[in-house]
Amino acid sequence: MTGRAADTVPSGLMRIDLHTHSIASDGTLSPAELMTAAAAAGLDVIALTDHDTTGGWEPARAALPAGLTLVPGAELSCRWYGPDQTTALHLLAYLFDPDDPALCEALAAVRSDRERRAQRMVDLMRADGIDVTWEEIVRYAAGGTVGRPHLAQALIRRGMAASVSEAFAPHLLGERYRLPKHDLDVFDALRLVRDAGGVTVFAHPHATKRGRIVPDAVIAEMAAAGLFGLEADHDDHSPAERAYVRALAADLGLVVTGSSDFHGTNKTVPLGAYTTAPDVYERIVGAAKGYGPLR
Repeated sequence: MTGRAADTVPSGLMRIDLHTHSIASDGTLSPAELMTAAAAAGLDVIALTDHDTTGGWEPARAALPAGLTLVPGAELSCRWYGPDQTTALHLLAYLFDPDDPALCEALAAVRSDRERRAQRMVDLMRADGIDVTWEEIVRYAAGGTVGRPHLAQALIRRGMAASVSEAFAPHLLGERYRLPKHDLDVFDALRLVRDAGGVTVFAHPHATKRGRIVPDAVIAEMAAAGLFGLEADHDDHSPAERAYVRALAADLGLVVTGSSDFHGTNKTVPLGAYTTAPDVYERIVGAAKGYGPLR
């Protein structure tokens, strides 16, 4: 099922978005709708990177419009376990073997824990008199991986928040009803993706607005362990943070990507808001051994 990059568009003019989500995790478009939206947005290449799942790959492939290339991937929920602190982070994994046993087992464990966590969060909300039901949350997830954005929809529909961002405020899902979740050790994740033939990029690595970030020394260790790139151009990075990430990538010999991190109506950033250079895309494809882009 390996495809090839678009050959009808000069490489310098290609528009490439390597970080998007569908209802297979916490987006609001189905994989098929996302492919249609990507073509309408003028993209030539789109990566589907749902959280900890490959469930959207096949429906996205089946719905590919002419001229659009799909890069199958996933966004892995990871954690760095430091001597004095732990820090959550996300790895974008591209073009890995979706049937690799070790990686499949690890991602299944993350998804199962996420569902148990969401059920416990529903219990906490109900204990405070919020009439949320688990059946309702499952409907919002539409068969995908359950996450906090689906709980946020329940709060929005009850008028307790006007948006997902408001629902993530500290007095709601940001702290009061938020519970810890199981994440992959980042170095285990790097190994698992590498062994499955995939390529990894650290998503929004210096987004201080999200909270604690991983020290640069750890990013250097990640690079030594096989990390391929850093996502610099992202809506959660300030201009200064984007420049910093670019400089850090240059120091470590890593590629630099840009992406929308599109979530449909769960976020306001449109498809193609930030893009990846064609030569970087070609290097990612060239380094992957587990799978190929789809046409």
